[in-house]
Amino acid sequence: MAADDPRFEDGQDIRDRTFRFACRVVTLCEGLSAHGGPSRVMAPQLVSCGTSVAAMLEEARAAESRRDFVSKCSIGLKEARETLVRLRICQATGCGEPKEVRQLVREGDEIVRVMATIIRNARRNAGLTPNPIQRSRIPNS
Repeated sequence: MAADDPRFEDGQDIRDRTFRFACRVVTLCEGLSAHGGPSRVMAPQLVSCGTSVAAMLEEARAAESRRDFVSKCSIGLKEARETLVRLRICQATGCGEPKEVRQLVREGDEIVRVMATIIRNARRNAGLTPNPIQRSRIPNS
């Protein structure tokens, strides 16, 4: 997609992409629920995190500040990572249709990468830095 495409400029592309991803996750989970066993337990967890990614990006769109935007996107990134792990578990254990799960793992990985870049760029452009771990210092004697 060209950088001059208006959908790219306002972030609509990633919101559309995560919406489609969420719909595919829901469809996969319908099959997991019908299968029974551990797949049935995995399905609601996967639906929850898989649909949260798109929801958090929509919330970020209405952020009240740059910090709020970064915060909402960061929560979405955490949800995307959780979704990716759960999809990888499905792939490793043979839950779900293998081709669809493989494609969702690939798409989930790409979404994680895009969202991490969005957050990094938003922080840099706003002059924000990631919260470093606070370390206590013992003064030199």
